[in-house]
Parts: sequence; structure tokens; C-alpha cells
Amino acid sequence: MINFTTLYDKHIDNLFAFGSRFTSDREMIKDCIQDVFVKLYTRRDTLDNVDKIESYLYVSLRNRINDEFRRNVHLCDHEITDVSMKGMAEAEAFAKEKMERQQQLSASVEKYFYMLSPRQRQIITLYYKEQRKYDDICQIMGINYQSVRNLMHRSIMRLRSLASSLEVAV
Repeated sequence: MINFTTLYDKHIDNLFAFGSRFTSDREMIKDCIQDVFVKLYTRRDTLDNVDKIESYLYVSLRNRINDEFRRNVHLCDHEITDVSMKGMAEAEAFAKEKMERQQQLSASVEKYFYMLSPRQRQIITLYYKEQRKYDDICQIMGINYQSVRNLMHRSIMRLRSLASSLEVAV
């Protein structure tokens, strides 16, 4: 048996974002989502043969939005089709994959950051995280301008060598 409260809470935000791709009418999206869950609840006895409830929700919402467009004679550039859904799903999967790669790269850079000497970590932190100018770094670290530039260069080169030795491009 399906717990509808949990199902609703888990998917409401994603369903709303999905519906927003087809129309900017927020109230219509909310109504369509509500209709999908009401229909799901009234037909809960026949849901035993549904393998992927999440896909079922998205397809039902798409169909409900299409019905609403037809009923209210809203002008829409094109009907939501399986082809357009496939393209959106692929774009979403690509974005998710890109975000995961970015998180892995960030974790790797952070790991390499802690392999630097304390002074190298300090200069990288001051310049990149705190966005300080070289003149400010000179005063904070108590070294001259050229020394700051040299230390920054050595720190970046060290990060690159650590990354390349472990086959990750920075």
C-alpha cells in the first residue's frame, strides 16, 4: 500500500518544477498536481501493477497539463510530447552528471589543498577564498610583493603537480 503523504511530500517540489517547464501559470500547475494525486488516490486499488510510481506521476502530470490546455484553449507553442520529455530528461540527467563531476573535482581540490604547506594554504585562502589583492596579502603575511607572487606561483604549481600525479586535471 502506498503512503500518499510521504509520496506527496517527496515529489511535490520536483513535480512543480517539472510543470513549470510547460507553463508559467503557478495556480494551474498546483491544480494539476492536486488532480494527479486525487486521481492516484481514487485509483489506489489498481496501482499494484505500477512499477515506477515516479514516472507515473510525471507522465500523469504532463497529460493533465495537456488536458488543461485543451480545455481552456490556452495557446501553447507545442504539445508536450514524449520526444520533448525525453529531451528534457536528457538535459536534466546531463546537468545532474555535470554537478556530480563538479562536486568530485571540488573534493579533489580540497584534498590537494590540505597537502600544501601552511603558508601555501594561507596564500591560496587569502587570494581565492577571501579575494584579497596582492597588496593586502603582503601586509597580512608580512612579506614583500614579489615574494607573494612567487609563493602564489609555487602554490598553484604544487596543486597542479598533485592533481596530475593522481590523474585529475585542475
